[in-house]
Amino acid sequence: MSETNPAAAEVAAPHRYTAAVAAEIEARWQDFWEADGTYAAPNPKGDLAGDPGLVAKPKKFIMDMFPYPSGAGLHVGHPLGYIATDVFARFQRMTGHNVLHTLGFDAFGLPAEQHAVQTGEHPRVTTEAAINNMKSQLRRLGLGHDKRRSFATIDPDYYKWTQWIFVQIFNSWYDDVAKKARPISELVARFESGERAVPGGRSWDALSAAERADVLGEYRLAYASDAPVNWCPGLGTVLANEEVTADGRSERGNFPVFKAKLRQWNMRITAYADRLLDDLNELDWPEAIKLQQRNWIGRSEGARVDFPIDGEAITVFTTRQDTLFGATYMVLAPEHPLVEKFTPAAWPEGTHDVWTGGHATPAEAVAAYRAQAASKSDVERQAEAKDKTGVFTGAFATNPVNGEQIPVFIADYVLMGYGTGAIMAVPAHDTRDFAFARAFELPVRCVVEPSDDRGTDASTWDDAFVSYDAKIVNSHGEDVSLDGLGVTDAKARITEWLARKGIGEGTVNFRLRDWLFSRQRYWGEPFPIVYDEDGIAHSLPESMLPLELPEVEDYSPRTFDPDDADTSPETPLSRNQDWVDVTLDLGDGRGPRPYRRETNTMPNWAGSCWYELRYLDPHNSEKLVDPEIEQYWMGPRAGQPHGGVDLYVGGAEHAVLHLLYARFWSKVLYDLGHISSPEPFHKLYNQGMIQAFVYRDSRGFPVPAAEIEERDGAFFHNGEQVKRELGKMGKSLKNAVTPEAICEEYGADTLRLYEMAMGPLDVSRPWDTRAVVGQYRLLQRLWRNVVDEATGEVTVADAEPDETTLRALHKAIDGVRQDLEGLRFNTAIAKVTELNNHLTKTGAAVPRPVAESLVLLIAPLAPHIAEELWRKLGHTDSVVHQDFPVADPRYVVDETVTCVVQVKGKVKARLEVSPAISDDELEKVALADEKVVAALDGAGIRKVIVRAPKLVNIVPA
Repeated sequence: MSETNPAAAEVAAPHRYTAAVAAEIEARWQDFWEADGTYAAPNPKGDLAGDPGLVAKPKKFIMDMFPYPSGAGLHVGHPLGYIATDVFARFQRMTGHNVLHTLGFDAFGLPAEQHAVQTGEHPRVTTEAAINNMKSQLRRLGLGHDKRRSFATIDPDYYKWTQWIFVQIFNSWYDDVAKKARPISELVARFESGERAVPGGRSWDALSAAERADVLGEYRLAYASDAPVNWCPGLGTVLANEEVTADGRSERGNFPVFKAKLRQWNMRITAYADRLLDDLNELDWPEAIKLQQRNWIGRSEGARVDFPIDGEAITVFTTRQDTLFGATYMVLAPEHPLVEKFTPAAWPEGTHDVWTGGHATPAEAVAAYRAQAASKSDVERQAEAKDKTGVFTGAFATNPVNGEQIPVFIADYVLMGYGTGAIMAVPAHDTRDFAFARAFELPVRCVVEPSDDRGTDASTWDDAFVSYDAKIVNSHGEDVSLDGLGVTDAKARITEWLARKGIGEGTVNFRLRDWLFSRQRYWGEPFPIVYDEDGIAHSLPESMLPLELPEVEDYSPRTFDPDDADTSPETPLSRNQDWVDVTLDLGDGRGPRPYRRETNTMPNWAGSCWYELRYLDPHNSEKLVDPEIEQYWMGPRAGQPHGGVDLYVGGAEHAVLHLLYARFWSKVLYDLGHISSPEPFHKLYNQGMIQAFVYRDSRGFPVPAAEIEERDGAFFHNGEQVKRELGKMGKSLKNAVTPEAICEEYGADTLRLYEMAMGPLDVSRPWDTRAVVGQYRLLQRLWRNVVDEATGEVTVADAEPDETTLRALHKAIDGVRQDLEGLRFNTAIAKVTELNNHLTKTGAAVPRPVAESLVLLIAPLAPHIAEELWRKLGHTDSVVHQDFPVADPRYVVDETVTCVVQVKGKVKARLEVSPAISDDELEKVALADEKVVAALDGAGIRKVIVRAPKLVNIVPA
């Protein structure tokens, strides 16, 4: 009746669990939880301090990655991780933990600013509207967040501390001896006392204020510099390397990105490269994420070598210093700062035509090639293109091992972002160098003996010979020889020689570059930096924080022709002259003075670098975080030597962005004594993605998935056959399903169960609205096992369960407990379903102890119905803080197990035996079995192999 006539079913069963009943229950319990403060996690002290008994419990800090509040709202793919952490947090509460679980909003972002540019509406208005919409959507899912701790990065009370952290980093330097950050004042004191020599050899007192600022800028962990950046005219801003796609375009907007030299703020994350690598070993992260970070940091050991040129030197980093005698030319990145300095006015006599690129002077050739290189991405420049491009600078450097004058080129396959931006080219033993040498008719000299029959005359080779396991040849000079040595020994000898000569040293290099920290946008945290009349940067004192964003008339950075690289950014803040030019007393004893504010803003990554700390102590206006509170929630402990969040769930796409940046900030704050945990996130879990089918018409355009008709395995839209493919879910692909739609039809608990039951949490899976009903029916059966659908009365029996039911119950308890602890929510739901089906099939009233345990088992997964049934079962306290059931071991173990008996490798008998049977007892039982006796047919026994309780293998004589 219920399947064919829902209206009739409702009359016959007025107390049936339906979508309407679910909606009423869910709204009521959500209101109760909020009013009751059910999910409030007490702190050991401060304004969120609570019951000391709760604080005394073991703690669990569970987090989701900071969501950006999109104006489009959520589709059903978004809550996957939020539901998962909520289930885990609820389970942890029920197993005796004080759980901190909350959610804030990473609210600075380019979409809101682009909307402001288009409409003139302040980005705060649209951002706050999106936050409120997202809060409403998430509340309907019944997420157990401690809402007292929530915030948005756009709140001035929050970004006051983002600015404060920037000031701490700005006023710090990295002490390579102590291997930690220290206050910049300590470095100044060392310069003043003479304990540390001032670069350049002058005394600190002899330097002007501007000169001192320049010296300190070479040490500060946050510093401004004129450096090559990724300039995106189409967005009117610069981008970090991580925000540029592999084909050299902006990740957002898909605009072309060019290399340009601009003055920008940077974070000296490279100072922490070794620690960022080493500390990965102690983190409970997916190996794939660790590998991405290791590769991004890119540690390599080699040597620094100076090649003299015009009284100075070009410094290179090489991992193959053993091949120095084979260097026949040098290549600089087109952006290298020495290019112009060493470029002569005219071509040297005898310059090959192929070297000049057809230009009359070196300066013309260099300028033309630089413009060409600026239009390519780093990936394009490093691609193994068949044709190598470059141009001679007109300069020659000296190979330090043999005194040869070797030409200096610029070429786009060398990047400023790796090493020193200069290479010594050994074409005989590097494929790219070989191709370049052939293209530009440069010498190729063999210095590593080939293992094949090509010989050592490299002029006859078709390609380079690359080996790390060969002898060095043709490598001897006046006072050093590498001939006959293997690569490792040759590296050691030449490195020692370089150091002794003062022209090089063994060193370590990293692929990691300093973090570009400036954006030419409005909607971001203002820098707490002002410049005096000499252009010297000063940080604002804490009393002047937060520095809030001013009002502006035009939110747009000045954008340009996307294909025009020869432009400079103009920021929205720079147009508010009353805000830019100020008179301030910075408390440095100089009194009120005129200053000019920094008009760039911080990147959207800034606010998410430390938000886990604000969750701990969100209303503290005096400190970043109270030390005792931070120690309680995040401090190091057994199994977590670097401290951090106990579980952090989010997507794998932030491996070298947010995760790396947050680790860097944590280490600086740890070094400066502000926190006890040098790592922000101890355990990281990457959830998969909920995908959806995309339907495309003959033009390739998406059509609404909800309007698709399936006929005989084909798909049609308005009568036209369309193609189906599996992809992302989203508004633009017209396949988004909103949480509200599923909640309206089935209820939030059904949606929660379905998303958790779709498959393993870390695996992507396709959404299928038709399959949601399976979890809806599970909840209906659960409801019927406790409530009479006709009367609404509780039907459980005040009786003890039989042994079969006890075994079903305790096996479910044992399995569900293990599965929830291991984030295996799909299998936990399967075990709950199995128990529920067992109770349904008995046809008898469910014993009260079993019904209560079943409700507790499903409570983390479907909290609303669990809370309702818990009250109907006569309890007056919330199910949220009840103890999770514990399995009785007597009922978890099967009464008997099946033992297979083989004779000559073939199964001859199956025995039902005790799981605890010993090897000797099992052997006796097997040999006495009549089927085994018949199979042996009087033959002797050579060997009996017993694997109690499941296998006996008999080998006849």
